[in-house]
This record gives sequence, structure tokens and C-alpha cells, in this order.
Amino acid sequence: MQNERGQGVSHATDSQVPGKIQEKAPAKLEHELPDSVHDTGSNHQTGKVSHATGPSKVPQAIQEAAPKKLEEILPEKIHPTK
Repeated sequence: MQNERGQGVSHATDSQVPGKIQEKAPAKLEHELPDSVHDTGSNHQTGKVSHATGPSKVPQAIQEAAPKKLEEILPEKIHPTK
């Protein structure tokens, strides 16, 4: 049963986070994780998306968690954004 903070249930469709932790975490925290780690479908609402324009050597979860400015200063051969 979910409480007023969204605890008690998982809000993910796919997750690498253990179930017991998902159930104890507030919904707000679940939505702040990158979808590649804990998929709640909220990345496009929170801005946690990759800005890569081609294959990247940076793990997807880091791409989603990193600010756009950080992605853009990485070398193009590592993380293309242009």
C-alpha cells in the first residue's frame, strides 16, 4: 500500500534497484534516477536524457544523469553531441 510520499510500491517498469529499496524510496526519488537504471518513464519530464548524436563511450546512466553542458564539453570521439 502506498503512503502519501509514494512509499510502499515501486513506480518502475524495469529496474536494477532491489525491490525492497524501491518500495521504501519515496516516489520523488524514484523519478529522479535515470530511466536506464530505474525506468519510471519520467526522463523526458525531468530532462534526464542523453544528448548524444551518435555512439557514445559514456554509459547510458551517466549520459542521462549528466547535465547537457557536461555532455557537450566531452570530446566528440568519446561522446558526440554535434
